[in-house]
Amino acid sequence: MEDIKTQWISLIHQLQDDICVALETCDGKARFIEDKWERPEGGGGKTRVISNGNVFEKGGVNTSVVFGSVTDTMRSQLKINGDKWFACGMSIVIHPLNPFVPTVHCNYRMFELYDAKDHVIDRWFGGGTDLTPYYLFEEDARHFHRTYQNICDGFDTGFYPLFKEECDNYFVNRHRNNERRGIGGIFYDHQRPDADKDVQFWIRFAKACGYGFIDSYIPIVDKRKQTVYQPEHKYWQEIRRGRYTEFNLVHDRGTIFGLKTNGRTESILMSLPPTVRFEYNHQPAEGSAEAALLDACLHPRNWVN
Repeated sequence: MEDIKTQWISLIHQLQDDICVALETCDGKARFIEDKWERPEGGGGKTRVISNGNVFEKGGVNTSVVFGSVTDTMRSQLKINGDKWFACGMSIVIHPLNPFVPTVHCNYRMFELYDAKDHVIDRWFGGGTDLTPYYLFEEDARHFHRTYQNICDGFDTGFYPLFKEECDNYFVNRHRNNERRGIGGIFYDHQRPDADKDVQFWIRFAKACGYGFIDSYIPIVDKRKQTVYQPEHKYWQEIRRGRYTEFNLVHDRGTIFGLKTNGRTESILMSLPPTVRFEYNHQPAEGSAEAALLDACLHPRNWVN
């Protein structure tokens, strides 16, 4: 059990280091500031924040290794039954300055549940990476999705269509006519090891997907970061950031889990963008680039074919 924990924790911290280097290199100015924290009930984490850069207005690459006793709140609201729990993961949210550069989210984690004798009674893996553009460039969408299709196909050809659909159906503002947060990616949850796909399979898969963040996102940023934009483009970006905020505060399971387990609020809410707009009944002009983006969020597409 400890060997699996040690292996997973080491992977998560290495991903954090390598992804931070890739993002700093892409930005060319800003550097991550690290804030180590401890959780009174058990564990802690490393929050790394980048801000006010040439490219990235605000972002974080966070890791956490937390554990504790299963509380009545966790049993009733999170449907977790057991005596003790352990969770370790990495979470990334990057909000660019330029509206033509998309926001991106990435999360990979392992969860374990124990009985009163510290025996593992449940273990599962989850994660994914998804893209939230403000202006739609179909070649960028194809590149992003093809990167993860290729990774998935290397493990199981059934993964990409399944995990893409899960992503499309998870990052949804259901209170806004089932409007998606962005154009998706992949998302998987509660994947339990079995005889066919053991623990090492899921660790290797998470590693491949984690490094896929660099291959899928950085080329898009490099392509768009010098694009000239106007105040109206920034205005639309902030409208869409408002929808991003709504999802994270209302629907996101990671946010809810963190708050219900007395996680570190600053790290949990790091995902929120620095500036947003909430305009009453805002509708983009028909036939505009903004309307095209909204249509892509309302109607998920097959980007790779």
